[in-house]
Amino acid sequence: MSVTAPAPRLDSAGKRNDHTLVGTAVGTALEWFDWSIYGTFAAFFAANFFASKEAAHAFQNTWWVFFIGFLARPIGGFFFGRIADTRGRRTSMILTSAFAGVGSLIIGIAPSHMLIGVFAVVLLLLGRFVQGLAHGGEQPAAQAYLAEAAPPDRRGLWSTLIYTAGTLGANLGILLAALLSTWLGAGGMVASGWRIAFIVGFLGSMWAVWTRYRMPETQTFAEAADRPKVDLWAEIVRSRVVAVKVIGMTAGLTVSYYLFLVVVSGYSIAVLGADPTATLWTGFAMNFFFVALLPVWGLLSDRIGRRPVMLIGTLGMALVTLPLLGFIDGSWQRLAITLAVAYTFLTAPCAISPAYMAELVPTRIRTIGVGFPMALATAIFAGTAGLLQSALAARYHSQTPFAIYVIALLLASAAIVWSLPETRGKDLADEDAPSIVHA
Repeated sequence: MSVTAPAPRLDSAGKRNDHTLVGTAVGTALEWFDWSIYGTFAAFFAANFFASKEAAHAFQNTWWVFFIGFLARPIGGFFFGRIADTRGRRTSMILTSAFAGVGSLIIGIAPSHMLIGVFAVVLLLLGRFVQGLAHGGEQPAAQAYLAEAAPPDRRGLWSTLIYTAGTLGANLGILLAALLSTWLGAGGMVASGWRIAFIVGFLGSMWAVWTRYRMPETQTFAEAADRPKVDLWAEIVRSRVVAVKVIGMTAGLTVSYYLFLVVVSGYSIAVLGADPTATLWTGFAMNFFFVALLPVWGLLSDRIGRRPVMLIGTLGMALVTLPLLGFIDGSWQRLAITLAVAYTFLTAPCAISPAYMAELVPTRIRTIGVGFPMALATAIFAGTAGLLQSALAARYHSQTPFAIYVIALLLASAAIVWSLPETRGKDLADEDAPSIVHA
């Protein structure tokens, strides 16, 4: 499976950076828009797919489907990762954008439970599964592509484009939700307003396909492709050490990310009775604060190294998670303070993890070697974040049990990071450079 149009190579001087950066940014932003609007609009479309007298129960059911999408991500990470490592980063990124758009279209045009009964849920599951496949392959391919194209001494800064573009894409979804909520009101959003976002997602993904079609392939991959072929399966088996470490690194980061960028706002609206419009605008505004901090951490990692920045962010999140979850009460003011504190630390690992992971894995398996374990960890930990938080809060009437769970994952991730080598400035074309890949 490949995109047969000629893919110009990115030369060693870094020419064609315009297509490299724009194509990566646009595709990543729209991919994250497609993925994140599910959580942003879940409180509005829950009743359309699930027949329940209690809004909280219908909302919780949407998180089960959210989890199904996460289960698809390791499959997508493996499938699209293999394509990226054998056919090229560009080919894989084009295909993930196409899959993301199709998944959004399925959800956007799916009839309601009132019209087709349980088949409405089936279509929701199908759309989310397709989105999960796409998102599982998108980030590892994009971060491998960007890391290989970046100057070695600025790889940390360049890699912040992944979460910068992704967060702006997700923020676009929040902006759309806030505008639609302001214009249509809660009733209009529940009736059909939420569908607009998924149709927009489909159209945006088709634009991303065209943008990525014009991108060059990286020089690093092109040179690796010219070498004698290796046994991909044997390389994957040999890389089991890095796979375990990627899972450990990802666990605390991914559950914290989805907790504060997705779950908290939806929980405030559906369970704490927060005003939807005020909550959405607060999340929208605070995400710009998140984006503003990313290049700061990226530049710092290019100066002092990846490990110190990862540890600052991970341990910082472990310190603030419990008080922050107990602080939210449904008011937008407390939500804003909560997000500001969380984002100060969360942006550190988000900014540089794409660079760090790419530097730990050789070119021949750079995408699949990161993509599959990262997607697996995301499925296990982030995919269950909404369900666990809602269930534990309902049972114990407190955020403390879930906070303890998150803190434990963050401490485990910090321990993994402590065991990793420093990789700042590593030559990604050097397949013999020291790494943690082999057992």
